Amino acid sequence: MQIAIGSDHAGFKMKEDIKDWLLDEGYQVKDFGTDSENSVDYPDFAEKTSKNVADGDSELGILICGTGIGMAISANKVKGIRAARCQDGYSARMARAHNNANILTFGSRVIGIELAKDVVMAYLNTDYAGGRHQRRVDKIDNIAEEMK
Repeated sequence: MQIAIGSDHAGFKMKEDIKDWLLDEGYQVKDFGTDSENSVDYPDFAEKTSKNVADGDSELGILICGTGIGMAISANKVKGIRAARCQDGYSARMARAHNNANILTFGSRVIGIELAKDVVMAYLNTDYAGGRHQRRVDKIDNIAEEMK
């Protein structure tokens, strides 16, 4: 599975740690930056990462900033993206199982690296449940379509 990953300056160190860990776990990782702790604008990296997922080049994505909020807001502007900000394993599992979230966001200033790894594993190891949830996901996607 290929995972797209991106961050701003606040999430850079955690992005690097998560990326290295995912590679060690056998995942393919495509890094969309940033490449340092120098101040950048998070929407730029959310857009690049999200477009890669929306285009189907990567199966899922991870975005990290200080809180995860800005990345989630930005990612959800890209057609076809359902980004969820999660700070615990249960939320990450439900985001995948019920909402078919294809981007996970979280904040490096909010959770530590070990919890972040738990959240990422919960997210990656949960499949979309479909069924009764598909009707709702379709409605979310239709809202995005109507707004274009």
